[in-house]
Amino acid sequence: MDDQNKNLLLATVLSAVVILVWFVAGPMLFPTWFPSEQPALTALPAETSSTAATPTLADSTPTTPALTATAEPQAPRLSVDTPKLSGSISMLGGRIDDLALKTYRQTVDPTSATVQLLSPVGKDKAYYAVFGFAPGNGLTEADVPGAKTQWTLTNGTTLAPDQPVSMAWTNGKGLTFTRTIGVDKDFLFTITDQVANSGATEARLAPYGIIARHGLPKLEGVYVVHEGPVRRIDGDLQESHYSDLPKQADFEGAKGEAIDSNGDGWIGFTDHYWMTTLIPEQGKPFTAVTKYTPSADIYQTEVRQPLMTVAAGATAQSSIRFFAGAKEWEAIAAYENNPGWLARLFGDRVNPDQVAIPGFIDSIDWGWFFFLTKPIFFVLHLMHQALGNMGLAIIGLTFILKLLVLPLAYKSYVSMARMKELQPEMEVLKEKAGDDKAKLQKDMMALYRQKKVNPAAGCLPIFFQIPIFFSLYKVIYVTIELRQSPFFGWIKDLSMPDTSSLFNLFGALPWAAPAAGSMLHTVFIGMLPILLGVSMWLQQKLNPAPADKAQAQIMAWMPWIFMFMLGSFASGLVVYWITNNTITFAQQYIIMWSHGHRPDIFDNIKAALKKAKSAPKPANSPKSPNNPKAPRK
Repeated sequence: MDDQNKNLLLATVLSAVVILVWFVAGPMLFPTWFPSEQPALTALPAETSSTAATPTLADSTPTTPALTATAEPQAPRLSVDTPKLSGSISMLGGRIDDLALKTYRQTVDPTSATVQLLSPVGKDKAYYAVFGFAPGNGLTEADVPGAKTQWTLTNGTTLAPDQPVSMAWTNGKGLTFTRTIGVDKDFLFTITDQVANSGATEARLAPYGIIARHGLPKLEGVYVVHEGPVRRIDGDLQESHYSDLPKQADFEGAKGEAIDSNGDGWIGFTDHYWMTTLIPEQGKPFTAVTKYTPSADIYQTEVRQPLMTVAAGATAQSSIRFFAGAKEWEAIAAYENNPGWLARLFGDRVNPDQVAIPGFIDSIDWGWFFFLTKPIFFVLHLMHQALGNMGLAIIGLTFILKLLVLPLAYKSYVSMARMKELQPEMEVLKEKAGDDKAKLQKDMMALYRQKKVNPAAGCLPIFFQIPIFFSLYKVIYVTIELRQSPFFGWIKDLSMPDTSSLFNLFGALPWAAPAAGSMLHTVFIGMLPILLGVSMWLQQKLNPAPADKAQAQIMAWMPWIFMFMLGSFASGLVVYWITNNTITFAQQYIIMWSHGHRPDIFDNIKAALKKAKSAPKPANSPKSPNNPKAPRK
């Protein structure tokens, strides 16, 4: 097989890979084009996790009370006001059920509504957290605080950082409960319950926390990001979908499962950019529960902590933390590393009274290439802090990535240049070998060894580029730092496709561009995809077109195929690809020039145009000179 056929085969294989990736990744990249249901994943069985050091809560105490979808009566509320959160807490049950994210809006329009994270029962898609106790010996649900307990505010009127609030409730049988709720400047609440026993006998009860979602939430249904229950139990991260919960085993009159932990973990619900998570006291056993109640259509995640015994005349205390907010990398990383170096890196995020949350950074869906996505985002975040613009940060990151693979790129381009030097000698070998393909292959390999040329070296940068490309796509699509992040000019959101369009000549004509995701948007692409296609086309023109006509046609079409394929990708990814092509062009030009092969781009373009104009007619055409039997007119 000669070099031209090898190149054609390689181009065909790469094209097949692109098509395969398109059909496999298409549903996750463009869900509006590939509507489908979420795949049902089998929930992990309870026996796969480690066993708690104490008996499970389900075996040793009554269960948590059932929640209902019935709207609760009006109750007094106390305000929540932090730099990032606003809302209120109901004194009925002490529910955290009304939270809006101050710093995030529904759209890029600065006048659009803020994102509402939690909402109370009675509103559409109620979503809230409630905390209480499961009764032990001789106690009933009425003797311990739960979802319908009417608390009395004893301290404070507004919950704010460094301004905790307190509430109290007594059961009339010797037990007095005091709840203190604190919040930091980001998204972490701390709920501390104290039980004082003034009775004559000991009391046994178990603290719990519940996150409840009424009805199936509106899902984006994009395969690249996880939406649904997520938990980390003793170092094991487990994700499931809402469709998994109804398929679980019968559990306490519902569907669900309980998994015991030795004391390391958390559980909750994650959306694309937002999350709610229960974090029990680390280092102490607890039980993590996922549950679905079909009759009420309520999805729940729970943390059940071990039974506490409160002797007569004594007091006892328990606490649980509740994260409710945006999945900001900097905040979540600080919670995990507090008081480690990463928390200190961002200034005032160290809290000496706060226990670190192991593995909390994995609540962000880093994907299969986590070993790439995590460091890529870390560098991108630092670049953003330094440059103040996420688009410039992506460009800076591209330079760093290209610098890291420069040794491979240099080796590849040098190998390509030396392959060109060997062309005359290879032609001689072809003449000597004639039709003996085996001899030609043997002689060519000997020539490569003699000249120390590796013909496969040119493929190495491609193999490294593919995982980097998908990792960067994951970073741009999943992380909230890219959401509604502007670049320059018309690019207001780097996490979304280019909003400019040929349809209205990039805003020159008085009508709107097609909506992102529509077929018109795919056809009438924007300015960034066009720049991408041009950059790929110019990069090709560093070398003359292949002599093989079929290969030349494939290579000629590839820039424009990619231009339309990537036209609906996030703008940030297209910015990366344009920058990458530009740097690659410069690298290849300089390296080829340094080896005495200065590319003649304009001559290559002219030659390609001439070939296109002078393409021969088909062999069976009457006018074709290659058909001597054609009748003369």
